[in-house]
Amino acid sequence: MADGPALLTAAVGGERRALARLLTGIENQDPAFRELLPRIFAATRGAHLVGVTGPPGAGKSTLVTALTREYRTRGRRVGIVAVDPSSPYTGGAIMGDRIRMMEHAADREVFMRSMASRGELGGIAATTWLVAAALDAAGYDPVLVETVGAGQAELEVARLAETTVVVEVPEMGDEIQAIKAGLLEVADVVVVNKADRPGAERSARQLRAMLAGAGGRFAAPPPILLTVATTGDGIGALVDAIEADRERARSADRALARARNQLLRAVAERSRRRAEARAEWEATVAEIAEHRLDPITAADRLLGK
Repeated sequence: MADGPALLTAAVGGERRALARLLTGIENQDPAFRELLPRIFAATRGAHLVGVTGPPGAGKSTLVTALTREYRTRGRRVGIVAVDPSSPYTGGAIMGDRIRMMEHAADREVFMRSMASRGELGGIAATTWLVAAALDAAGYDPVLVETVGAGQAELEVARLAETTVVVEVPEMGDEIQAIKAGLLEVADVVVVNKADRPGAERSARQLRAMLAGAGGRFAAPPPILLTVATTGDGIGALVDAIEADRERARSADRALARARNQLLRAVAERSRRRAEARAEWEATVAEIAEHRLDPITAADRLLGK
């Protein structure tokens, strides 16, 4: 990426091919793009970063497609980052989200980027936040981030997104899932999708009762909306709810929390790379495997405590 600055200028200026090349460099963590990071962040325009998460089968991709359609009717340019799970053996991924979102493939005002999770936990990839920043710099607003769909532990998106939309479906144990700490606790908006199924209203009532009475994180319960993404029912109201959350999401406290999480993630990633680059890495792994050294002491040693 010797032409990195020119590539960034072209991407920010609206050239889709340049943006695609830029995102590839970011996702591959190409050392040549390192110098572009300050410029990417300086070029951001304040796009609303919206995370869409929930269990597999909740219809997240279809919902993102419907949201994109609604935003386009409102004259907005939409960026989409869709994260798919990677094979733990080959590292490859089937970009199924891209297949589901082909409706917008020909729309020049929609830019979709599929990403493999590459073994990262939490439903997003290590460079998702950088890809989202580049889409922001290129003038897309909102930027929708759809997570892998790993279930309750998929909380990392809440640390990245300004507004987190948690998608549920009727009659899939909502009353049990809602009691558990985790996914619903990070919701800014809750969606009961596939609301044309029996039990949708019942599920919504259960969620409202639980969120209203739980206290703590739910002292101000998030709105709970019913949608049918395949037909578009309820999608306009969902976009309205997301837009209503935008101002609250940009409070000073929330902005500092997101910045803190971004920094912590970057420190952890760089520390991991530094440790793996040490000459004694493999020997240290062997010591742990043979129970001659514990992992905490080994980490202190590798990181030069």
